[in-house]
Amino acid sequence: MELTVNKIEFNSDTKNINIVEKLIDDLSSQYDLHNDIYGKLLLAVVEGVNNAIVHGNKLDKDKLVTVTYSLDNERVEFVIQDEGNGFDYTQIPDPTKPENLEKTHGRGVFLMHHLADEIEFEEEGSIVRMIFNIV
Repeated sequence: MELTVNKIEFNSDTKNINIVEKLIDDLSSQYDLHNDIYGKLLLAVVEGVNNAIVHGNKLDKDKLVTVTYSLDNERVEFVIQDEGNGFDYTQIPDPTKPENLEKTHGRGVFLMHHLADEIEFEEEGSIVRMIFNIV
């Protein structure tokens, strides 16, 4: 399969997470992705988009979230960008440690790290790049 790169943009409204869920459903069907890959994509990308909407853009509907995605024979890459100020992604507490079990933040980034085969934060955390191997 030839590398395809696509981009979608939407306002920072949690209702727009449905756009990303449908996109992943469509990609999974179109490229016959294994159920394990589909599950990882769905959880990690939706979490990244939710973080961009809620934490990055602070639910400001005038700010956009941009999702760029590309596929080839071996991997799927998603890049999620918000218009926020970013965050210190090196200081996210480990949600599995006993002192953090009751805390509600930090779980999403933890999940994304464990579901994606590669993850990078750029622009002080306002961009997250996740790569998923599909072979």
